Amino acid sequence: MSKKIQIFDTTLRDGEQVPGCQLKTEEKVIIARELEALGVDVIEAGFPISSPGDFLSVVEISKAVKETIVCGLTRAKKEDIDVAAEALRHARNGRIHTGIGSSDVHIKHKFRSTREQVLEQGVWAAKYAKEKGYEVEFYAEDAGRADLEFLAKLTEAVIAAGADVVNIPDTTGYCLPHLYGKRIQYLVENVRNIDKAILSVHCHNDLGMATANTISGLINGARQAEVTINGIGERAGNTSLEEVAMTLKVHKDLDLYTNIKSERIFEISHLVSSMMRMPVQPNKAIVGKNAFAHSSGIHQDGFLKHAENYEIINPADVGVPSSSIVLTARSGRAALKHRLELLGHTISGEDLNMVYESFLVVADEKKEVNDSDLLLIVSSMPVLDKP
Repeated sequence: MSKKIQIFDTTLRDGEQVPGCQLKTEEKVIIARELEALGVDVIEAGFPISSPGDFLSVVEISKAVKETIVCGLTRAKKEDIDVAAEALRHARNGRIHTGIGSSDVHIKHKFRSTREQVLEQGVWAAKYAKEKGYEVEFYAEDAGRADLEFLAKLTEAVIAAGADVVNIPDTTGYCLPHLYGKRIQYLVENVRNIDKAILSVHCHNDLGMATANTISGLINGARQAEVTINGIGERAGNTSLEEVAMTLKVHKDLDLYTNIKSERIFEISHLVSSMMRMPVQPNKAIVGKNAFAHSSGIHQDGFLKHAENYEIINPADVGVPSSSIVLTARSGRAALKHRLELLGHTISGEDLNMVYESFLVVADEKKEVNDSDLLLIVSSMPVLDKP
């Protein structure tokens, strides 16, 4: 039986931590509504104690969102949790996301503390947050580098203290997919009360493996993925929502699914890119300009014969109007013939060879040959039949 994966979107919190990408409250509300329409289960709306603007954004998103859980981030501190609870007061479904570092690196060099003290503070924070009457998610920051036995002990303790979800972040993007998956598997097998909570994966992309680590975590028992639109976030970014959603949709053999309405992905990708003034790289999976573009002659020929030769996703499934055949010096006759037919010119045989030779001359001079160039080439050859 297929298992539901909750999608926890942190575009408006972790994603907004990218330098120069800060949003006004009204912009955050617009994106939050679109995230709800997209089908995300949890929206991390901000870090309420960090600034008056973030506090207001959590308040207004709580009012605007109807069914999706609204989440506020805190440190394991009383004042943080109090402020988050106040910011969430209008939420139909609220969640406090609290936690503390779990690796020895963080415990020693960030908190200047001990494992015992961190465990005690983490348990206190989970319990105190639970008393506020909201769902509680606990993050064990830098879990990717934490001692596994201590991580299991901390996970078990905060679940006993009231945590509904335990987040196992690869905060620095350090993990390799098979090892991160083993971390999740270890927790599933060694935390005695693991059935009382959901394990969540929150992966960063410092080594380019955020999505791979996330999928590995889900395969090994995590049931919530923490993601951002376009994979934006601190440093090299976070796991990309669109990559996780479409990986699970394509790989039905995993028996994992989300409630994401994938046909809305392309639209919200452009909305976030525009509002945050952060362009999407052309070769970005799923939503990049070139994700469904074909320019190599061999690929174009195969695609025109049968799209699945080179596309594992129907572009319409993610809201992209259509694939594109891009004419360059690497293109072949099949793509040229196809484009000419779209322009109303049916050309074959030796005539096509003549046009192709002229096309290559133009293509070597330009990065991309457009329809105007093709019409000019055809018009310069009077022997060709005109439509």
